[in-house]
Amino acid sequence: MRRKFNDTGLCVSHRHYMVDTSHKIEQIIQLVEEEEYFTINRPRQFGKTTTLLMVSQQLNQRPDYLALNISFEALDTATYQKPESFIYEFLMTLLNKFEFLNQTEQVHFIEKQIKQITTIPILSRFITKLVRDMLPRKSVVLLIDEVDKSTNNQLFLDFLGMLRYKYLQRDTGQDYTFQSVILAGVHDIKTLKSKIRPDGVRSYNSPWNIAIDFEVDLSFAPNEIETMLQDYRREKQIQPDIPVISEKLYYYTSGYPYLVSKLCKFIDEKIIPQREDKNWYLDDVEVSFNMIVAKRYTTTLFDSLTKNLENNEDLYELVFQIIINGKNLDFAIANPLINLAHLYGIIVPSKRGHCQIHNRIFEQRIYDYMLSKFLQAKYSEVNGFGGPEFYTDEGLNVKLILQRFQTFMKEHYSNRDVKFLEREGRLLFLAYLRPIINGRGFDFKEPVVGDERRMDLVITYQNKRYVIELKRWYGSKKHQEGLDQLSDYLDTYSLKEGGLLIYDFRKKKEYKQEQVTVQDKQIFAVWV
Repeated sequence: MRRKFNDTGLCVSHRHYMVDTSHKIEQIIQLVEEEEYFTINRPRQFGKTTTLLMVSQQLNQRPDYLALNISFEALDTATYQKPESFIYEFLMTLLNKFEFLNQTEQVHFIEKQIKQITTIPILSRFITKLVRDMLPRKSVVLLIDEVDKSTNNQLFLDFLGMLRYKYLQRDTGQDYTFQSVILAGVHDIKTLKSKIRPDGVRSYNSPWNIAIDFEVDLSFAPNEIETMLQDYRREKQIQPDIPVISEKLYYYTSGYPYLVSKLCKFIDEKIIPQREDKNWYLDDVEVSFNMIVAKRYTTTLFDSLTKNLENNEDLYELVFQIIINGKNLDFAIANPLINLAHLYGIIVPSKRGHCQIHNRIFEQRIYDYMLSKFLQAKYSEVNGFGGPEFYTDEGLNVKLILQRFQTFMKEHYSNRDVKFLEREGRLLFLAYLRPIINGRGFDFKEPVVGDERRMDLVITYQNKRYVIELKRWYGSKKHQEGLDQLSDYLDTYSLKEGGLLIYDFRKKKEYKQEQVTVQDKQIFAVWV
């Protein structure tokens, strides 16, 4: 069987190219050895299921451990209607796992008692007997995947409460239970509400407050991505520049496991087959990035990303202000909205403690989605300004684009209120730009870490790049700092020319243009 880069479900080494995460697994097993209970809560398609599998496999290779790796994914709504139904399905899942592990004695033990175990207290006593009498020489670890669908159900909370009580009793020498329990899902189970009442009033006393914080980083660092590419190189007998390619993959994905695999999959299955040379090159990563952010391409991860924004107006506005308007927001995890955005994998803290979008792929996808939503809902008159005059034999005429947009703003939006322009002004330019480059080139928003008040757009056309910075007017001193910043940024792309679009929200502003020489760069600036 030909191995491939996996973008669906579980990763297994004999079928898929995989990152060497052995040091992460070792950290998790150390928590198990320390008898900790914890939740692996990470966004969707972040490698949680694969991680549980690898942890359980390693534990089951040891003579002193028995790891029961199960999932609640298959449990339907009816299962949660009655305690006996939920308990029966849980025990049947354990029974199946014991059968798979060739634990015949434990299978018979469950079969004899399963019909009599109909309440949570009886289930508790069953677990005591199982651990104390049936597996006296082994440390039993319970791993439960896909717990999210259970988190709003009282039966599940009662189940967690029972595990919590047994954990506390064990530590005082008064009970026997699992050495460690690991739950996996998107949500942090420690924050679950312990009571669900018909009147909607809920208590925040979590039945899982015994769990420690899970701080193992499941994202892939560049040196970890290298291990997967080295495996691929050995099998394909090619000689790519693995460190450079790994850094570029990380640059676009920030180590999001699914996205790393997806970019590699595009290179392996879409890009390489189109040429005789089967080696990988740095430009292949950029082509792959362009493919994954293409408007015609979607995945369940991107669908989920959009759905989460569509279903929560406050979340949408938070992300809008970060992506479009470059708001400098402190990453305060105690803020429920920021916590939710972090839970979904949309935002992470920057090195300076601010909110930033998790990765460049998410940023580009959300940027395109918000732009499309903007045009569809309100401002279709902005669209439709593409024309041949914006192109010359030398490439894209950025100066003309900025000049025409300035004229457009003066004619159509000069009388709009400042509040509107502060929120929508940047989107107006993005909407204006889109038909000009549509079908001819590609634009992407470059995340800015150093100065959240600016937005950098990079446009590619005919193998050339063009940079336009969008910035708000904060006075002459800040303007000069902005010119220096843009000059430095142009160096990263080895460019000598750039564009600067300045939004001036003062009442007595003027629509002006300026050609400036900064160091060895030519920068054309317009005010709107």
